[in-house]
Amino acid sequence: MPRLPAPASAPGAPRHFEPAYRASYASGRLQAAVEEALAALESCRLCPRDCDVNRLEDQTGICHIGRQAIISSAFPHFGEEDCLRGRGGSGTIFFGLCNLKCVFCQNWDISQKQAGQALEAEAIAALMLDLQRRGCHNINFVSPEHVVPQMLEAILLAVRRGLVLPIVYNTSGYDSLHSLRLLDGVIDIYMPDFKFWQRSSAKRLAKVEDYPEVARRVIRAMHAQVGALEIGSDGLARRGVLVRHLVMPGQLDESRAIFAFLAREVSPDTYVNVMGQYRPEHKTRFYPEIHRRLRAHELAEAFAAAADAGLERLDERWSAWQQ
Repeated sequence: MPRLPAPASAPGAPRHFEPAYRASYASGRLQAAVEEALAALESCRLCPRDCDVNRLEDQTGICHIGRQAIISSAFPHFGEEDCLRGRGGSGTIFFGLCNLKCVFCQNWDISQKQAGQALEAEAIAALMLDLQRRGCHNINFVSPEHVVPQMLEAILLAVRRGLVLPIVYNTSGYDSLHSLRLLDGVIDIYMPDFKFWQRSSAKRLAKVEDYPEVARRVIRAMHAQVGALEIGSDGLARRGVLVRHLVMPGQLDESRAIFAFLAREVSPDTYVNVMGQYRPEHKTRFYPEIHRRLRAHELAEAFAAAADAGLERLDERWSAWQQ
């Protein structure tokens, strides 16, 4: 068994917490997952796009990423959920590009354009450890669906150097079960979006028709791995699933269906952030049904729908929407 490194100094780490990946490292499971993930890049089917290109040789598919991941930014983020940001911030690492093509993306300048720097795993691991030293409470990988092997490779190196923070997998929800199996025992907090219930909406607004069934499948799998979100007495998240749902103009029926699914088929204890900060961005001028701000009554009705569905844990953060 490989020797487990001594924990590094981590002023922001949740108290009395041992991240899952340390046990996986000690057992050799993390190393095996990295090897399998990197080998899978040779004929990439690591997300539901199934592009089947050789990314080890820098061939690219829908996501336009070859062997190296692109990092757009890395910083302590104070705009995340309270249980993630705490006082020290969530240590966010934004990956560039994406496997979705959402016409309303608020981060379109990095998700739809190549903005950032291609980094080796050693450099990404160094970013993780720097965020830990700066007092962040977790490492929050944003849009990692298309770079799971590169992310795992960096996690392994960071663990060897003393990483002790929980890892947040902050995803659109368009993931493969293969990737989730590789992440089992590595990720502490899954934070998937659930954007659409109807295939027609997903096809029109995200350019991928099977998003709804993929999201349902992966959220179930995430919950099976880590369960409902656990928050310590210090108010910081430790382990579990946190689902985000962005309320969009005129789509309350989709919200109702999503909330009902989460309450009845995942768990009524699912922690859900009903997000009201939608704004028309990117290409929404070509999609008149969503080319406007959210109205106050729409957000209020969405919260009511979540409660009516039986969801018991709602993150009611109105401030970002009201600004």
